[in-house]
Amino acid sequence: MLPCPSFSLVTLTYVTLVAAQSAVLQYAPSTMVQCPDVSTQPLLRVFTPQSQAIHPLEMDYIQSKESNVLPNAWTAWIGNASQIGYNSPEFGGNYSKIGMAISGGGYRVAQYGAGVISALDARNDSARAAGTGGLYQVTSYLSGLSGGSWLVVSLALNDWPTTSDLVYGNGGNLSGWLLDLDLVTPDGFDVFDSNNQAYYGSVLSSVLAKAAKGIDTSIIDPWSRLLSYHFLSGTSPQNFFTNDSSHGAGQLWSQATMTPSYQQAIAPFPVIVTNSLPIGSNLTIPSISQTVYEMTPLEFGSYDPNLSAMVNMTFAGTNLTNGNPDNGSSCVTGFDQAGFVMGASSALFRPSLDSAETTLEGFSSGDTNGILFMLDQLLKNVVTRGGDVANWPNPFHSVASSTFTESDSSWLELVDGGSNGAQIPIDPLLVKARGLDTIVIVDGSSEEPSHWPNGTSMLFSAQRLSTVLAASHQQLPPLPESVGSFISAGVNQRPTLFGCDPDTPEEYPLVIYLPNSPPLTGDNPSTNYDTFQFAYTDKETQIFLDQAHNNTIGGFTPNSNAPDPNWGKCLQCAAVDRARLKQNVTSRSSMCQECFSQYCYDPLNPPSSSELPNRKFTLVDPDPQGLLQITTFLSANKASIIGGVLGLVMALGILTGILYRQQQRKEVRYKLVSQYRKNDPVWEGYEEFELSGRDVQ
Repeated sequence: MLPCPSFSLVTLTYVTLVAAQSAVLQYAPSTMVQCPDVSTQPLLRVFTPQSQAIHPLEMDYIQSKESNVLPNAWTAWIGNASQIGYNSPEFGGNYSKIGMAISGGGYRVAQYGAGVISALDARNDSARAAGTGGLYQVTSYLSGLSGGSWLVVSLALNDWPTTSDLVYGNGGNLSGWLLDLDLVTPDGFDVFDSNNQAYYGSVLSSVLAKAAKGIDTSIIDPWSRLLSYHFLSGTSPQNFFTNDSSHGAGQLWSQATMTPSYQQAIAPFPVIVTNSLPIGSNLTIPSISQTVYEMTPLEFGSYDPNLSAMVNMTFAGTNLTNGNPDNGSSCVTGFDQAGFVMGASSALFRPSLDSAETTLEGFSSGDTNGILFMLDQLLKNVVTRGGDVANWPNPFHSVASSTFTESDSSWLELVDGGSNGAQIPIDPLLVKARGLDTIVIVDGSSEEPSHWPNGTSMLFSAQRLSTVLAASHQQLPPLPESVGSFISAGVNQRPTLFGCDPDTPEEYPLVIYLPNSPPLTGDNPSTNYDTFQFAYTDKETQIFLDQAHNNTIGGFTPNSNAPDPNWGKCLQCAAVDRARLKQNVTSRSSMCQECFSQYCYDPLNPPSSSELPNRKFTLVDPDPQGLLQITTFLSANKASIIGGVLGLVMALGILTGILYRQQQRKEVRYKLVSQYRKNDPVWEGYEEFELSGRDVQ
């Protein structure tokens, strides 16, 4: 069995779905699985910053893409390059290697990233006409964290559809994102509504199925299941409150390699970022040096110099010591649930805890009672360790003992990928072994009071790269010195190119920065929603995606509200510029030089926000009736919810942490739920059976 804190389950009341409802139990990993022969098929890769290498299958994927996909994709996008002043044969078929990073920021960023991708996707007619459509097709890597991870995982597990099909559905195998159904209370704020109760019962049964395998759970597990309902395939408005679907249970991150787009190397290689806390610490925010992990369909681990190790993603739920399974030849598979990957990347519960409080201020008594009831059932049936973090069995036990602080631990405690201040998952794209030339940053973070980015995450990433990751990662190009400089230069309000003129192509990559920003036309903005908004009407989503798309294809014209008719060409210039340097192509064309003069950030002669007139910064909701339904709730609870974790589930995190730390106050805490019984609506449609006399070690 998996090592975990010893406890006796003399009688575990395990709630399971009746007959046809068993699909949601696929969330439970498989234990006692025969391991590969690690002498011939090692599960663990250990290296150093100097001997750093990517996984052989990742290398095969990238090389296949470069040989079989990218030549045609580049030709389809830039033709013979004459429109930007070059002759494509000059490049010898060797163009820039490009990666794209989608920041954190909840539902806001999931939608903003989707809108930007639609504007860079050659399958979109207006993007192709603007000249921006095609960049997505020549992108080799796509990374995401927190809300950005929901987009990336959804794309990968749904076979990389168009934004329209992904979000709205295709009338066939894709039902679309269910953003109009609230993440936590999809049938209204009454948690005892019969549909909401069925929803909670399904979610809880999945988590209890995992716990029954002897694997520690936490509040991140139900959080992960909620995300699965809304972003993974298999759930529709018609079956949302039933269990004739697994609702994403059993969909594994490692299965992303089985989609046709991956098999043909059409899709960008996906990477999800999560952060960590020292085991047993009371820290709420990771230090700048704490290990940051990446999760690809192939591997889980970190290129940070303090660890420099990766484990096979298929067996990521297995405790390993020096690469050997702790439990003989027995391994765990199915731990890499796609929902749990999204949940681990967006696990920002720890900073929300207030152990001095035992109530949820601002919540209705019905909401509070319902949440306490659901939490009560979890805590009565499973023993939770690290209740406010994503618990991962440590596959790096005894690895890098002199530098890796969790080397002696049996567990890892994972938290939101942007919780250390770096909301943009740029680290994986700067790993030296990956050798990327150009990075597209899609920044939808909420760093300003009006929920726009202001460069904070960019500056923090630059600091971490220069102080912690200098040996293992490329550096970012010169940026504004401060948040104030970022804002005064206006580079957070328009597309900006950073690092246009390095001394050598290898000095740092070119960065194409695409921040969520007010409409360049001066229209009212509808993309800067609060991170805590956890439901969007169809109209809100439509206007959001349209604005993000139009801003991305429009570029900017200095001292004007008109789109730049040359922005598509300028984006092409930026995409090929590092290849031009590496291939010793003639000097930058006059067309591209004009573009770079307009879009590049020059630290010696920075631009000014005064060039961006008539921008409006205050959100104007296009569907105020939809907004009215949630405004009271958001305003009442904003103080107790932070980061990319949305809505009432945050209350579960608060309570989990409090109960985990203050068991002596348990009876007081539960007095509100003592009136509810196990045959209340949440358990209707379920059957109970006993797992008796079982000890989990």
